[in-house]
Amino acid sequence: QVQLVESGGGLVQAGGSLRLSCAASGLTFSSYVMGWFRQAPGKEREFVARISWRGTTYYADSVKGRFTLSGDNANAKKMVYLQMNSLKPEDTAVYYCAAGRVVTWYDYWGQGTQVTVSS
Repeated sequence: QVQLVESGGGLVQAGGSLRLSCAASGLTFSSYVMGWFRQAPGKEREFVARISWRGTTYYADSVKGRFTLSGDNANAKKMVYLQMNSLKPEDTAVYYCAAGRVVTWYDYWGQGTQVTVSS
């Protein structure tokens, strides 16, 4: 059974940093793309960043240069990290970790972690 569990969200002032973690179990890391999405109140869920098993990363323009995605496949529990720097109030959202076999469709989702950036 695939399970994705996010952690690391919280309240931070504008300009601050947070690191989100996603612990993935029950899947073969090399077969999946791991992505981060976010959903702000009253808005649709949007793509943030993704990483392939080869370590190739891709970012939304809104976070490029501020967010960095990395993965750790060394242990049985696969980890994906989203380092978020220079946070802005518009980054406030629930952040979700997701796994998919192709970049256009994600099969598994975590429960989400709240990120709130105060001005």
